[in-house]
Amino acid sequence: MNTYRKRLVIQDPKQVVLVDLPFQPGQEVEITLRATDQESKNLKEELRTLFQKTQQLPQVQTLTEDDIAAEIEAYRNDQ
Repeated sequence: MNTYRKRLVIQDPKQVVLVDLPFQPGQEVEITLRATDQESKNLKEELRTLFQKTQQLPQVQTLTEDDIAAEIEAYRNDQ
């Protein structure tokens, strides 16, 4: 299944016009409309900031790839 994403600003809430679509005449498609959410944009930025702060913690600086792999393996074995 091919997915095509197009962002646009609603000019008239009674109709949406899509042009230059990469589909063939007669091809059946499914349309999903979703409003972009400022809250989700803010959440993404908050998470990015949190991750950057977390990565700077001293205890995180001492972790090795082997430590991480061992923790993942231990978690998988407990399930």
